[in-house]
Amino acid sequence: MSTESDIREFLASRRARITPQRAGLPAYGGNRRVPGLRREEVALLAGVSIDYYVRLERGHIAGASEEVLDAVANALQLDDAERAHLFDLARAAARRPARRRRARGPLPDSVLRVLRSMTDSPAFIRNGRLDILATNTVGRALYAPLFPTPTAQTANIARSQFLLPGGRDFFPDREVSVNTTVALLRTESVRAPHDTELTGLIGELVTLSEEFRTAWARHNVRLHHTGRKSFHHPAVGTLTLDFDAMELPAQPGLTLTAYSAAPGTPDHDALQLLAAWAATEDVQPNPAPASRSHHDA
Repeated sequence: MSTESDIREFLASRRARITPQRAGLPAYGGNRRVPGLRREEVALLAGVSIDYYVRLERGHIAGASEEVLDAVANALQLDDAERAHLFDLARAAARRPARRRRARGPLPDSVLRVLRSMTDSPAFIRNGRLDILATNTVGRALYAPLFPTPTAQTANIARSQFLLPGGRDFFPDREVSVNTTVALLRTESVRAPHDTELTGLIGELVTLSEEFRTAWARHNVRLHHTGRKSFHHPAVGTLTLDFDAMELPAQPGLTLTAYSAAPGTPDHDALQLLAAWAATEDVQPNPAPASRSHHDA
């Protein structure tokens, strides 16, 4: 899909969800032909001409100033992730995408030591494509259903979730997990437009999964820093864990995610059971293979 199409569908989908009442506008007339705001109403709220906003929504956003983008974002009540996505789309339209420096080569031993030192909490390192590059022992045990084989060193969360039988049942709240995964890939697709592996992954999922295609067409984006996530693990049953995702400043483009549960809760007991299961099964952590680059672009 072209950048112009992405811009057009993203802005139109955000406009469709805002009612005049939510925007603080009077709703004149009983029969509205659009589910949300009209283009002229967005233009009014953003303080730009109708013709100019129509051009923006048609994908001609390359020359828009930061002030105009901010005004449109405010008019459409975009959240932080959507606002950042709009700016990324504008850079892509101007053929000046944000070329973030990316980590290359195997993960440093110091990073792996930090990861392995987290013995009580499942933890893993991923890139923007949602490739799991390294885990600690409990993290490998938790995400075991997403690895294509018991000895595989890497796994892709999205590919496993949509294409592997074990991945379909791993997240109990299927709708939430699907929307999260697709929104993260949609966000990354504009941040890293030159990542051919990401483009290939998205093309594969669009081709093979109707569920992915449907979610992809919603143009949702998100940031993923903290929250709660549920898992259905074949060895310990269902557990819901808090997660915190931290970018690695010395490894641009990579994120370390760690899970935890409050002591004394059933989820904490399940986490301890998972650790015991990992020890019994002699589950080993998986480092990123030294022969494969883990860069994102």
